[in-house]
Amino acid sequence: MRLLLRFASFLALMAAVFAGTIDSIQSVAASEPVVTSLAEGIAAIGSDALNWVQSLQRTGAGPAIWLRALHWILAQPAFAVFLCVALLLWMAGYRRKPAAGRFAA
Repeated sequence: MRLLLRFASFLALMAAVFAGTIDSIQSVAASEPVVTSLAEGIAAIGSDALNWVQSLQRTGAGPAIWLRALHWILAQPAFAVFLCVALLLWMAGYRRKPAAGRFAA
């Protein structure tokens, strides 16, 4: 299970680096800071992904707190969301070193 969590963390980290690279290239080209929100990034993937996100945003999808949290997350920069997801997955898959040491009985 730890291996899957670490691999998912690696994929999220790669997505964060990719999103940050795209934003930095666009910022240099536009001569002003450009930050792509997660919703814009999902919309750029394709219409199927956009339809999936819009189905989550419908009022019948769940409680109001879920919808507010989803809208807030979709408005955040894509690289920051992926960095947070990578950190959470890494923490879930982290293995502590034994307190007694390596050769403790």
